[in-house]
Amino acid sequence: ISGRQGGNFAPLAIQGTTLHGITYTSPVASAQVKSSLLLAGMYADSPTTVIEPVVSRDHTERLLSFLGAPIQTQGTAVSIQPCERLHPAHLKIPGDISSAAFFIVAALLVPHSEIVVRSVGVNPTRTGCIDILRAMGGSIDLINERRECGEPVADLVVRSSNLTATTISGDVIPRAIDELPVIAIAAACAQGTTVIRDARELRVKESDRIATMTRELKKCGVAVEERDDGMIITGSDRLRGAVCDSHGDHRVAMSLAVAGLCADGDMVIKDCSCIQTSFPEFLQTLNQLKQ
Repeated sequence: ISGRQGGNFAPLAIQGTTLHGITYTSPVASAQVKSSLLLAGMYADSPTTVIEPVVSRDHTERLLSFLGAPIQTQGTAVSIQPCERLHPAHLKIPGDISSAAFFIVAALLVPHSEIVVRSVGVNPTRTGCIDILRAMGGSIDLINERRECGEPVADLVVRSSNLTATTISGDVIPRAIDELPVIAIAAACAQGTTVIRDARELRVKESDRIATMTRELKKCGVAVEERDDGMIITGSDRLRGAVCDSHGDHRVAMSLAVAGLCADGDMVIKDCSCIQTSFPEFLQTLNQLKQ
C-alpha cells in the first residue's frame, strides 16, 4: 500500500497479492473494520478471525451465511474460511432503523401521533434505540415479525408518549451509536435528566456529534452539559425555535428537524443539503407525516 506520507494518507494505491488469513483483535467494536477483514478473508489462503471487545452490527455475517459462505460466530469472535464462490440469491433489503429512528422519535414527541413504519430491520445489534426509547416510556410495538434473507424484520407501531429521563451507557451504545443525536432530542423533551456516556465515538463521526448537538440544543433553550464521552441533558416541556447549523452532518440536520416539531417558533437549519448523504426523501416524508 503506497500513498502520501508513507501510505498513511489518501490517495492510496494498493498492489494486489496473495492474502494470508489472520486473527485480529480489534480495540473497538467496528462493523466496518470487521466486514472489510471478513470479505478479504474469503480470498485468503487460511481462515481469518476477527475478535471485538463487544459484538458490533452483524449484517455482513448474516448475509455471507445466507449466501453460503463458511462463517462461524462464537461470542465476540467471527471466523471465515476461504471461499471462492457464493450462492446466487434474490435479496430483499429491510428498511434502515437509523433512518426510521427520526420518525419514531417524532411520533413519540408530537401529541396524539400514531404511525406505522413498515419493513424495518430489527437486527438485535441495531435495536439499541428501541430499547432506549422504551426505557424512557416510549410506546413502540413490533408486529408482523419475520425473517428475510437472514435478517429479522418487523413493522413498528409508534404512539405519542410522555417520556422520562434515563441513563444511556455500556453495551447499548454500539447498538445505538448512529441514533444518539435524535435520542438526544427525545431526552431534551423528556421529564428529568438523561445521562449519555461511553459514547466518545460520537466525536469522530461526520461531525463531533457531542459538541455539535450540545451547541445546537443550547440554542433551543435546553440545559445540556458536554462531557468527554457524552452529554447530560435536562428535559424541557417545550423547545425554543432557533437558527441552527447542521455542521454538514446529515444526522444532526435530521435530528434538528425533529426538534423543530416540538419547538415554539420557527426552527431554521442551515446546510441541509447534507441530508442527501443518507436520506434524500427525508424532508418530503416528514412533511407528509405532518399533514
